[in-house]
Amino acid sequence: MNNNKIVLYIAMSLDGYIAKPDGSVDWLFDVEGDGQDNGYGEFYNTVGTVVMGRLTYEEVLKLSDDFPYANKPCYVLSRSKQAPAPHIMYTDEAIDTLIPRLKHESDGDVWLVGGGQLVSAFLEAKLLDELYIAVIPKVLGEGIPLFPKGTILSTFQLTHMEKIGQIVSLSYKVI
Repeated sequence: MNNNKIVLYIAMSLDGYIAKPDGSVDWLFDVEGDGQDNGYGEFYNTVGTVVMGRLTYEEVLKLSDDFPYANKPCYVLSRSKQAPAPHIMYTDEAIDTLIPRLKHESDGDVWLVGGGQLVSAFLEAKLLDELYIAVIPKVLGEGIPLFPKGTILSTFQLTHMEKIGQIVSLSYKVI
């Protein structure tokens, strides 16, 4: 039995958004952190498999010429048929069978990158073990919420908090 967890590691604005209405996350890049990677590298080393929705994947592609998760198995969930792409596997498998299988097979934790609709679906299916949320000191006023309307009532236990420059890093265990 492995000890892999399903984890959400994500940044959100003070008003609860993970992206602007158009999906962009450019508002994240001018925030004072620790001058390094704000703990990302340490977290990424615990990850064995990456999972995200198709819209999140499309935004990730805009951030860099190099796919940032090329060295790990990466699954992109999509309800519609997609053309094959490098470094990823598209899947329409139900999360209640896919995610437990990945958790079992993964060489480390399974990271749910986003977005909000998947976060909601993972909570409803009781598939998340831990949440790592970096609260960015900005109010966007509108955008894509971390917890979309209709997300089920969920309770978390705060396990750690840390100030990283102007960012507050919160760690929760799902109860």
